[in-house]
Amino acid sequence: MNLPSHQPEPELSLDFDLPYVHSGKVRDIFDAGDDRLLMVTSDRLSAFDVVMDEPIPHKGRVLTAMSAFWFDLLADVVPGHLLSTDPADAPGTKGATDLAGRTMLCRRAEMLPIECIVRGYITGSAWKEYRTHGTMHGSVLPEGLLEADRLPEPVFTPSTKADEGHDINISFAEAVDLVGADLAEQACAVSLECYRRGADWAAERGIIIADTKFELGLVDGRLVLADEVLTPDSSRFWPADQWKPGATPPSFDKQPVRDFLDGLDWDKQPPPPPLPEEVVAATSQRYIEAYERITGRSFADWPGTQGA
Repeated sequence: MNLPSHQPEPELSLDFDLPYVHSGKVRDIFDAGDDRLLMVTSDRLSAFDVVMDEPIPHKGRVLTAMSAFWFDLLADVVPGHLLSTDPADAPGTKGATDLAGRTMLCRRAEMLPIECIVRGYITGSAWKEYRTHGTMHGSVLPEGLLEADRLPEPVFTPSTKADEGHDINISFAEAVDLVGADLAEQACAVSLECYRRGADWAAERGIIIADTKFELGLVDGRLVLADEVLTPDSSRFWPADQWKPGATPPSFDKQPVRDFLDGLDWDKQPPPPPLPEEVVAATSQRYIEAYERITGRSFADWPGTQGA
């Protein structure tokens, strides 16, 4: 398997009879035949674009379980590419271990060459741009916004997809240049509606979805939702009771890892420093708590989670 540079070998045994397609920082993808892909979500974690050496227990299962939940909830907005989360439904997986709860058998989609980002609050790179230029993705915003402020309405803010390094924020007009006007309009409308639906759902459960990144593609010419959906890796989840404009609240994701690394004299370049056991455990618990609060389900009921 040809994994990206500076990435540790996957902690899973993926020795099965399916052609290897691609590996990202978290997922390993295989060709399942009949225009299908098998996505295996590992417990790998990246911070500051560097993959840590220590896996985060059950992280891959949280991302899979949460994505499956949202694919189902948003099916009336846009169809998803997910077919099954049962590894038994994928051919050629005999001999692989620890797959329960971390696989998605999906339709193969022709992915759009843009990241479909929706922002409901101003934070991250958007806040940096606003603080410097008063704009977000080139569009002028009202004066006087504070860090982590709620935007007047959710905004579709696409970016490029970079094979290496960081994605680049682009305007909607630049997205049109990349995918065409009709497809850009569809992607915008679908992304905004999925965000609104997800944000309303999460708000009722005490969580703010500050922003999120959707992956969209085409199957038989029809737009579909793909990859992961509204997870702690693709979104910023904030506890509503700790949100106050002027500072970024702690998030339900890799925050314990980022906080630990920020306290070190590390240049944010590989190799990464080792993570203490307590940081790994705290991060795992953050992911699990996010799943349980948003879905209202017990993570212990998800396949492969015995002892979680």
